Amino acid sequence: MIKPHYKIKTVAPGEVSTQELHGYLLSAVAPRPIAFASTVDKEGNVNLSPFSFFNVFSANPPTLIFSPARRVRNNTTKHTLENILETKEVVINVVTEEIVHQASLASTEYAEDVNEFIKAGLTEVKSDIVAPPRVLESKVSIECKVNDVISLGNEGGAGNLIICEVLKVHIHEEVLDEDGRISTERMKLVARMGGSWYCKAFGDALFQIPKPLQTLGVGFDHLPKDILKSEVLTGNDLAQLANVEEIPNGVYSADVHDHARAKQLLNNGKLEEAWQALIR
Repeated sequence: MIKPHYKIKTVAPGEVSTQELHGYLLSAVAPRPIAFASTVDKEGNVNLSPFSFFNVFSANPPTLIFSPARRVRNNTTKHTLENILETKEVVINVVTEEIVHQASLASTEYAEDVNEFIKAGLTEVKSDIVAPPRVLESKVSIECKVNDVISLGNEGGAGNLIICEVLKVHIHEEVLDEDGRISTERMKLVARMGGSWYCKAFGDALFQIPKPLQTLGVGFDHLPKDILKSEVLTGNDLAQLANVEEIPNGVYSADVHDHARAKQLLNNGKLEEAWQALIR
């Protein structure tokens, strides 16, 4: 494997504006799942808004965290954060291809007494445990109580980590497979990239990599030298070859044509055949 030459641009916080740094970070750390968060204030006014600073962080206790950041341009806070500080409850709805434009519309900065369910044409469903309603059209909705809110700062762009404990999960049965598990292909999730970009987490974008949990891969340091120094095989190719418990016996080829054939087999998920293609 020949390592390419990289030109590196270095950016340090404080040397660029918060807005510029924000752009670099959101374009680099992606794709990000979307928490379509429904909340209510103490008077019962409903709010619905998407946030892409979001993920699952624990299964026991079941914990989700998302972060409504302070607005960069004027250092104001989101209604979602204000509601959660009052009521300590939220429903996190997932965003799929079918509702992504409606979720984007709900991100419009309407007045605090405006119901984004109505503005975005989505259907409120009464939750079983918490006060905020869930989104009927969302394939999965998760009722949560808020255990903590951690402020990361008081300036524009500062996040507020909302630590949510899962109380109940509602799943559309149409996305379950024959074993009752959520099917990635059926979910058709979407995710946020930088700027105005989104990505689809389905179709040709999906691929599988076997997890190295049950086996102990030999690693790069045990690969034959003629393979390790290949001008054809990339780091990803070599990682697949190194994820075997034992390298097949044989004399290995340095021929680029054999390496190209092995690469094609690896691209088709045929690891054993790729190893055989590398044997003279």
